Amino acid sequence: MSAIRSSIRTGFLGRAFAVIGAANAVSAAVEAGRRPRARDLRELGIDPASFDQVSR
Repeated sequence: MSAIRSSIRTGFLGRAFAVIGAANAVSAAVEAGRRPRARDLRELGIDPASFDQVSR
């Protein structure tokens, strides 16, 4: 059973959940007027250093 869990975590479903979680965290941070965590931005393919240059 642990082989199935590890394959899900490192496979498509694990990646999908990670991206959805990062998108949710970034969205909530932006709505609250806070800067999102660099890890969440990198998960979405956004350069954290260039995030500050985006005008709102």
